[in-house]
Amino acid sequence: MAKVYYDSEVNMDILKDKVIAILGYGSQGRAHSNNLKDSGLKVILGLRPGGESWKRAIEEGMEVYEIETAVQKADIIMFLFPDTEQAQVYKEKVASYLSPYKALGFAHGFNIHFNQIVPPPFVDVFMVAPKGPGPLVRQLYIEGKGVPALFAVYQDYSKNCRDIALSYAKGIGATRAGVLETTFKEETETDLFGEQVVLCGGVTALIKAGFETLIEAGYQPEVAYYECLHELKLIVDLINQGGINFMRRAISDTAKYGDVTRGPRIITEETRKEMKKILKEIQEGIFAREWILENQVGRPVFNALLKQDEEHLIEKVGKVLRKMMPWLKAPD
Repeated sequence: MAKVYYDSEVNMDILKDKVIAILGYGSQGRAHSNNLKDSGLKVILGLRPGGESWKRAIEEGMEVYEIETAVQKADIIMFLFPDTEQAQVYKEKVASYLSPYKALGFAHGFNIHFNQIVPPPFVDVFMVAPKGPGPLVRQLYIEGKGVPALFAVYQDYSKNCRDIALSYAKGIGATRAGVLETTFKEETETDLFGEQVVLCGGVTALIKAGFETLIEAGYQPEVAYYECLHELKLIVDLINQGGINFMRRAISDTAKYGDVTRGPRIITEETRKEMKKILKEIQEGIFAREWILENQVGRPVFNALLKQDEEHLIEKVGKVLRKMMPWLKAPD
């Protein structure tokens, strides 16, 4: 079992005289910077001048600089721009201003693991990846709690990088819940696999396939929507709360029997073979190269596929039905 680190095991003294520059003030950037500031640490922001994030950060009392200036002032530089922007920001605004013993931090390992960012040998490189969205990281910190996180060290020039990573995790409140040690390779590959095979790709494909099967059999789209999409939240919430067995204790015996006897007929050996193929594509960098190239040419395939799904019948039916459910606060 993985070792879990908690508040009592981490001392933040190593950061007390450090300047931490957060690059980005979006979901995670806003949460990290405010939590670190409230933990008594010296935080500055590196942002593009004139944007909405710049204005918001100034209004919220943060110390804001252009990225190049923030990097020069900082001891620790945390990348919280979107993954697709990080390599360009690093190349154009960070690399030239690095000096020995500075530390580069990340909340996801993609750009380091797939060599989109290749740091010089004289800096530390670490990761702290909260397992929750930025607003929740901030909200729970304010409540005296925390969101658990993963941490990793990629390059330990100072011989203190592990302590810096753990201290940073404590600064954002993660050690209140517990942080687990991993590697950039493990975090990146498992994160991509989970997104593609289960959390996003697998779930959305399963929902659409079930919906389409019922429609083709002559059932009403509205009823198919309820059974294949709407009720999914009830099940996922139960699993999230207490695991698969906890969920099964909350559903009918009929549903439970269908679960354990028919589920394996959906996730077949062929499905598992495809999962292994997708994992191999991730491990060998095939997916990363494909995604990087897609961004370089303006995302034509990505945008076309998104547009296609936006026009799917399940989206049209759902938009109507969600108006009957004001508690959802749907953005329609």
